[in-house]
Amino acid sequence: MNNVSPARDNSGRASLWTPSAREVERQVARTAINRKKILIATTSSILVLGALASLIVTSPGWQVVKETFFDWSYGSEVLGAISKGLIVNIRLTIIAAILIGIFAMVLALLRTSRSAALTPFRFLATAYVDIFRGVPLLLVILLIGFGLPALRIEGLTNSVLILGTAAVVLTYSAYVAEVLRSGILSIHPSQRAAARSLGLTSSQTMRHVVLPQAVKRVVPPLLNDLVALLKDTGLVSILGVTDAVRAAQIASSRTFNYTPYVTAAILFLLITIPLTRYTDRVLAKSIKRQNAQGAA
Repeated sequence: MNNVSPARDNSGRASLWTPSAREVERQVARTAINRKKILIATTSSILVLGALASLIVTSPGWQVVKETFFDWSYGSEVLGAISKGLIVNIRLTIIAAILIGIFAMVLALLRTSRSAALTPFRFLATAYVDIFRGVPLLLVILLIGFGLPALRIEGLTNSVLILGTAAVVLTYSAYVAEVLRSGILSIHPSQRAAARSLGLTSSQTMRHVVLPQAVKRVVPPLLNDLVALLKDTGLVSILGVTDAVRAAQIASSRTFNYTPYVTAAILFLLITIPLTRYTDRVLAKSIKRQNAQGAA
């Protein structure tokens, strides 16, 4: 007698189901196809990347580029100063992200408000979003960084770090407000109607019903904005803030070697790439969840 233990399912119970010969053939065929795809993808990647690397290395100016941009001994020498500058970027990003979240939420709520009393504020919020989405961030930083101190208003700070952060907050609040507004508008009106029928006020409906769903839907684009915010904090260096970009610029100006710029870029990539992959993962989960709800 053949002693074959029965297959068991996830709960540990015995299962009498066994794959048929046809199903076994399909599994073998799928495995072979997947292996073939992996082999083709690997070969193609090696050929393309190898060709690009060969083209760069064999170019006439490669030795000069290597000495000017990829002098790793000089890069390790200035790594400490650039890392300290990167900490400034990270702190600026955290502070700006908190302020942007608060300010953008206020703008989004004003723009989606149906109250007649808030009509002038709704117009102002719309004008604000249009202006700061239309003006490049670099110009906003220059106008605020050099324009506000020129007014000589008593009590107004002259700190370039604070002014640069304010410029970033003003610009990004306009973009994030539109992301939040799109999330609020994506909630079906029946959600509001159901909440009001249960006795909730308009503010309670927005707080307990609409906003939780809206914010959950726009998490992926908000994470994308966070990645962009981290990179754009480097623009405040134009005001003299010693961040990673400014530290790299100072180091390069001493020797006319641009390896510090490459070093700063690598440090930014070490932060932004994991954030980007996490954003992709969150987006994939969101799409999977929405598809499951649609199928239900």
